[in-house]
Amino acid sequence: MNILLIEDDILLLKTVEYKLTKNGFDVETCKNGYDATAYLDANTPDLIVTDIMMPFINGLEIVSYVRNILKRDTPIIMLSCAGLEKTVLEAFELGADDFITKPFSPNELIIRINKNLATRKVIKNT
Repeated sequence: MNILLIEDDILLLKTVEYKLTKNGFDVETCKNGYDATAYLDANTPDLIVTDIMMPFINGLEIVSYVRNILKRDTPIIMLSCAGLEKTVLEAFELGADDFITKPFSPNELIIRINKNLATRKVIKNT
């Protein structure tokens, strides 16, 4: 399974990339939303994990881009230290599938990734 990881905190990006790779995922990384939209124009990952607060294009704009411009139902997990209810609700309204508040356990992220991928697989096979 191919995962696109979008995170501007390089230490967190590398940590999560390592954890995902160790758990058998193919991981592509982008350090900002601008690079992510360019990647998404040419590629279709199985799942997207994105931070909300990023330079150029934020995570909420990424969700909107995937859902409204690209018209894809790719599962999207949002990461943010901004656990404000308004932000969480906006993420879900735009089409995010899951939301994790930083700091988070990498093991929890793996569980949520597997759950979201399994849910999409079940829906597509029905």
